[in-house]
Amino acid sequence: MTIQLKVPNIQGNECAQKITKSILTMESDAKVDVDVDTKTVTVDTAASEESIKQIVQSAGFTIEGY
Repeated sequence: MTIQLKVPNIQGNECAQKITKSILTMESDAKVDVDVDTKTVTVDTAASEESIKQIVQSAGFTIEGY
């Protein structure tokens, strides 16, 4: 399943790396793509959308509309 999230407080590559590392720590099989310019996180994973959102939030980021 592919999950796309709008994360408005992504500032740069450090944020992208932190989000990627947080998701891969919990979901090692996930494929993560963070686009700093559009502030989107795309995750291809077997995990639920809810669990991915919780991981991103616990890394200190907000999700638009969540």
